[in-house]
Amino acid sequence: MSWGPLLVNLAATAGLVTVLMLATFLYAMRTRVHAIMDTIWPLGFVLIAVLSFGLSAGSGVAGRRVLVLVLTAVWGLRLGAHIYTRNRGQGEDKRYASLLRRNRGSLAAFVLRYIYWMQGRVMWFVSLPVQAAMYEHAPLSLVSWLGAAVWAVGFGFEAVGDAQLRRFRADPANAGRVLDRGLWRYTRHPNYFGDAMVWFGLWLLACSHWLGLVLVACPVYMTNMLVRHTGKRLLEKHMARSKGAAYAEYVRRTSGFIPWPPR
Repeated sequence: MSWGPLLVNLAATAGLVTVLMLATFLYAMRTRVHAIMDTIWPLGFVLIAVLSFGLSAGSGVAGRRVLVLVLTAVWGLRLGAHIYTRNRGQGEDKRYASLLRRNRGSLAAFVLRYIYWMQGRVMWFVSLPVQAAMYEHAPLSLVSWLGAAVWAVGFGFEAVGDAQLRRFRADPANAGRVLDRGLWRYTRHPNYFGDAMVWFGLWLLACSHWLGLVLVACPVYMTNMLVRHTGKRLLEKHMARSKGAAYAEYVRRTSGFIPWPPR
């Protein structure tokens, strides 16, 4: 592990995230749509990977650096394009609108604290395995390829789940119905499950050094956010209100996160 260059990298990516969050904040304040943060979120990881790849030249193993960069970029660019296409022309997201109604003072200070500062620091923390992997000296190993395989499973669940949901919503005949086919038959959140798997896969790519074992906190934290905070929990509250008994029945028979045959 090249400790000195890694520390420089950590400082540089912290600066990058700060600039990115401030630029997104200024754009959102001008357009009055803070949901743009959902598109910027995955693209921010791509920028962190690109910067880390450039700074780590000569400090890490080329094969690992390229693999980490490619996997992070493929995930981030696909998800960013998907969210941008889905949200384009839709105005403010209900989650952000609900958060903004809690403000009792300066709107700028409120959103900086509860949207941009929060998501910026989470982005930097979750990306630590990507940054650390760029500076490891060990060649690619069985654990590394296991990480790539876990990433591939996660990417498949996320991409296929998003595509199935997009087709379902595009059919007017499905209005008021609950998607319970394809991957959605086995888990209520194939996209969130896939996202968690992607980050565990990238973490495994950083596990050729003992530091990687410590950084397991990063994908664990990300999974906890997806399950208990910004992802599954909020979405299921909305679905329970909007779909009623049909969604309650779906919840009864379908795994909440990890894919499993329906009851």
